[in-house]
Amino acid sequence: MKKKLLSILISLFISNIVYANNLHFETGKKLFDSKKYKDSKFYFEKDIVFNPKNENSYLYLAKIFKKEKKDILEENNLDTVLLLNPKNEEAIYLLTLLNIKKSNFLKAKELIVTLTSVCQKMCSTKKDLQKELDSLQKSK
Repeated sequence: MKKKLLSILISLFISNIVYANNLHFETGKKLFDSKKYKDSKFYFEKDIVFNPKNENSYLYLAKIFKKEKKDILEENNLDTVLLLNPKNEEAIYLLTLLNIKKSNFLKAKELIVTLTSVCQKMCSTKKDLQKELDSLQKSK
């Protein structure tokens, strides 16, 4: 009887932790969608503490840092997303834009090739990236 009660309590405790972890990301996303970036950053960071492999929290942090014009922090979070999931199209796209902005054309070309090989949803963005890259290379 004691073992059953203990196992029920442990399973309830674990399920509450899992629910709370998901709640941090969902709260952060709602705040992000409401353009409350500072508040949402707190929840994404909190989510990462409980779930360090949640690529979506890193992706949203990168988007926040992009809005704050903190390129190094944006790049660090995008790199983390790609470490967790090398096929994350949105992270590849955002990292390509960042490399074009930094005039790192070689890395941007590599990322466009990578995007081409993994694209399923964002295939149309490849042409836009290539146009932007070509126009900037001609002007340099």
